[in-house]
Amino acid sequence: MATGAVALLERAERVCAARPDARTLRLRLLAEIGRAVPFDAYAWVLTDPETSVGTAPLAAVPALAELPRLIRLRYLTSLNRWTGLVDPPVARLADATSGDLSRSLVWRELLGRHDVTDVVSMVFRDAYGCWAFLELWRTGGRTFSDADAAELRALVPPVTTALRRAQAQTFAVPPGGDHLPPGPTVLLLSPDLEVVRRTPGTADRLRLLVPRDDPGPPVPAGAYNVAAQLLAVEAGVDRNPPTARVHLAGGTWVTLRAARLEGERDIAVTMEASTAAERLGMFGRASGLSEREQELLGHLAAGSDTREIAARMYLSAYTVQDHLKSVFAKTGTRSRRALLASALGT
Repeated sequence: MATGAVALLERAERVCAARPDARTLRLRLLAEIGRAVPFDAYAWVLTDPETSVGTAPLAAVPALAELPRLIRLRYLTSLNRWTGLVDPPVARLADATSGDLSRSLVWRELLGRHDVTDVVSMVFRDAYGCWAFLELWRTGGRTFSDADAAELRALVPPVTTALRRAQAQTFAVPPGGDHLPPGPTVLLLSPDLEVVRRTPGTADRLRLLVPRDDPGPPVPAGAYNVAAQLLAVEAGVDRNPPTARVHLAGGTWVTLRAARLEGERDIAVTMEASTAAERLGMFGRASGLSEREQELLGHLAAGSDTREIAARMYLSAYTVQDHLKSVFAKTGTRSRRALLASALGT
């Protein structure tokens, strides 16, 4: 590994070791990446680990005024789509198109007008799911090199772990009951992802999802992402369902879903408090639980005691206790009550 790549990796690992929240983590890492691999714009989007649908975006792009269109096109573009990047988890647009960027739908329809001449795409995925994807843009005829891609690839393992742990940390904070009033939030979007109508209180909830540093109107980026995923499913680009669990505030998690209104072209996006099962699934993945440990957690949440769990999992009571100790260690809890309080938000 080149000296510069080693230095970048070391700096990134120090940022990750501090275990900041997901937004701070991404901002600090972007600063370090920019020192070694300069870029002109970026979009770093957290994803639901199970569906790979975007949840919390962090972006600085010249096409921000066209955000709904940008998101729609990105989900409909199969070339270098984050869901298809496996090995390696980093890809360059100039390389994937053999220099003919017009082969990319998102470049042909949007990025080309903003003088974008290369995009490097990265996905942060591990055994527990897909946690985020990052895109870096270069303009003015500049492209990313093999050396740039190699430096970025080296960051993927530690950054993936840090992103997953940042999501796990949100469960350590008690949910704020005043953040999401009872009842669903519904946002109606056009096929171009323009807001058509919304239920009362939607703006306040959307502002919690994607906080702004100014008093401007909230950006329904989470809604754009699940709606764009619905379009991708309908177009046959991806099979994952148009749903995403999103951290709202404190320890509160909400689930966004998109569906086409019957007999109409518009798309309804709903936002409701995540169910117990949805929270358990996210908690287990973020905490790095094995399948057996996740199964045990489900039995605990259902109210089963050690003897009942042992019978249902075909294990001895001693083995159940061993699994439970491992779950405590991974989740930073010390009792069944504290474990379930974090997982279920009770």
